Amino acid sequence: MTTRLVQSPRKVVILGAAGRDFHNFNVCFRGNPNYRVVAFTATQIPDIDGRVYPAELAGEGYPDGIPILSESDLPAIIAEHDVDEVIFAYSDVSHEYVMHLASTALAAGADFRLLGPKSTMLKAKVPVIAVTAVRTGAGKSQTTRRVIEILVAKGLKVVVVRHPMPYGDLTAQRVQRFATHEDLDLHRCTIEEREEYEPHIERGTVVYAGVDYEAILEQAQAEADVILWDGGNNDFSFYVPDLTITIADPHRPGHELLYHPGETNLKLADVVVINKVDTADPEHVAQVKQSVAEHNPNAVVIEAASPITLENPDLVRGKKVVVVEDGPTLTHGGMGYGAGIIGARNVGAEPVDPRPYAVGSLRETFATYTQLGDLVPAMGYGETQMRELEETINRTPADAVIIGTPIDLGRILKLNKPAVRVRYDLKELGDVTLEHVLDRLHLGRASG
Repeated sequence: MTTRLVQSPRKVVILGAAGRDFHNFNVCFRGNPNYRVVAFTATQIPDIDGRVYPAELAGEGYPDGIPILSESDLPAIIAEHDVDEVIFAYSDVSHEYVMHLASTALAAGADFRLLGPKSTMLKAKVPVIAVTAVRTGAGKSQTTRRVIEILVAKGLKVVVVRHPMPYGDLTAQRVQRFATHEDLDLHRCTIEEREEYEPHIERGTVVYAGVDYEAILEQAQAEADVILWDGGNNDFSFYVPDLTITIADPHRPGHELLYHPGETNLKLADVVVINKVDTADPEHVAQVKQSVAEHNPNAVVIEAASPITLENPDLVRGKKVVVVEDGPTLTHGGMGYGAGIIGARNVGAEPVDPRPYAVGSLRETFATYTQLGDLVPAMGYGETQMRELEETINRTPADAVIIGTPIDLGRILKLNKPAVRVRYDLKELGDVTLEHVLDRLHLGRASG
């Protein structure tokens, strides 16, 4: 009698930050008998480790779910579970950072792997336009708004699917649909989520997000002529795109080749929008254009400005102000300022240094990201951080607040000073525009 050897499933750890990690599991490992995922790890986002990816989402073979542990414990996790393979699954980190983690995994005896578009992209029944970037804070939000504006003018129903930010109850967040401000309240959205969803909702665009992007796709494509993939950090699309638009930032020249998966996005792009050319050094703009020419010579290149306007500028003109900027742009995006500081400069307002008045985790944020100065990063990954942000703003002695985030913080924070919002949009320069590019696409509901 011949004895058949049964190969044991390979034991896997997925390194993530509550986003692509869950997607990669769902499409590549859930229900796959050749693999056993023993843990996720978490980093970048506060308080997302110590949770469990629930059994309801993990599926057969995971009756207790999958633990989400701290990435700092990776060597111990590999040793304890005799892990065969480590999967890297998050974004907006340097190539050097990725390879340091690879070295950690290899030194502990495990393989190290990245999953690419062929393994992880799902195919939609309607056209998909993906908006991605080479770094966080390059200008995806104003670009997505501009693309939607063009498509809606053509009579198309556009539905946005946003890169995941499931920081709460993962089972409840499996599929989320946002059409009103009440939906944001219902899902207890963090500031980071509101910054991405609210600008679309205000323009009448439905937004989907969550955990299970196959289930999300089924619902989203049922009400869409076109799906717009709104990428988070600088991740690439979860869906097969008919057109990929990648935003490059001349305020950080060279980063388009130094960060993961930003360089991938540069090379995947059908269109590269070099944004913020109105405030960037012309030499830096030229450097980014040269990178595109060398690494993706077939891409259409569009130069664009990001004009900034202040609502009610006389309220802050020449005044002492607290400037609140988009959090991720300043933290893992690495920027030292954003639209709020530029808006303050434009009206001669004087930003007050908030660091002596910071409370709670914001003190740690300032200590970690030493490039930050006379501004407050809008950190709000949970209720505690939102209250700490509110207290820090209110404690800082100033006449008013300049809000450089994409949302009205006054709706969710109780501020003790008058607040003025900064608006920023995309303005294409030159003869080649997004409208020209989109005109060449055959858009409409696909068959099947």
